[in-house]
Amino acid sequence: MRYLLLLAFLLLISCNQKNPNLNKSGKDELQSLELDQNIKLDKIKYQDKLYVPIYSDIYIDKQNPKQLLSATLSIRNTSSKDSIFISKINYYNTNGNLVKKFINNLISIPPMATINYVIEEDDDTGGNGANFIVELSSFSKNTKPLIQAIMIGQYSNKSFAFKTDAYSLNE
Repeated sequence: MRYLLLLAFLLLISCNQKNPNLNKSGKDELQSLELDQNIKLDKIKYQDKLYVPIYSDIYIDKQNPKQLLSATLSIRNTSSKDSIFISKINYYNTNGNLVKKFINNLISIPPMATINYVIEEDDDTGGNGANFIVELSSFSKNTKPLIQAIMIGQYSNKSFAFKTDAYSLNE
């Protein structure tokens, strides 16, 4: 009887999954980085608008036509001196409809820092043609952020992962 109770307890604990987008204090990681004040626009030397493709699901075969994936948006500040400022992280579905705005205010990413945001595997709101639009700026004209999405999934006894890169929409 004790073993059954222990097994039931372990199953309950394993079902309680932690949200990967919360920081140690329990707040949303991106929202915890939001700035209260605006930056001085006259000091901005670099601005970009980026498109990041996401695959929430992919085709496997006729018997399993849709395999859900988890996706991580990774925004990396490659500068060792300057912060970058993110003014928009919007998530769109296959039809081009806005699914979610991830930030309401400007956020700052310090030099050499990275922020990540996870779209859970069971979240199929984006569909197979989902994407992010990210808008960022910096006081340095030499800013070269690295923005990618990493998708992870499994099928049967095999796991797979792949990445996509952000593309600038500026002309």
